[in-house]
Amino acid sequence: MCEDCDIETVAGLLEDETVRAILTETSIEPMSATTLSERCDASEPTIYRRLEELRECDLVEQRTRPDPQGGHHHNVYAATLERVTVELDEGSLHLQMDRQQNMADRFTDLIEGM
Repeated sequence: MCEDCDIETVAGLLEDETVRAILTETSIEPMSATTLSERCDASEPTIYRRLEELRECDLVEQRTRPDPQGGHHHNVYAATLERVTVELDEGSLHLQMDRQQNMADRFTDLIEGM
């Protein structure tokens, strides 16, 4: 987790309805900002702002998806967040975020662990 993403930052993000919609939609499949704008009923500038905030806290990742018909590529976004746990322990709150790893990261972890 980035250093700026303390419990207040994450709680503030999760409080936002658009952020929650982005996370739930992208947990099903990676989506473009345009598709997210339609599905989340929010403007594209709002979607891009929220995506940037989510990326800063490593809660979504940007992927490049090739377009075989047009020969171009498109950016899509996928949720990396699986679970947020807040624990109260001896007078202080601790935040734990579990994230999904993509296949390449899991392979790297496996090789490095040998």
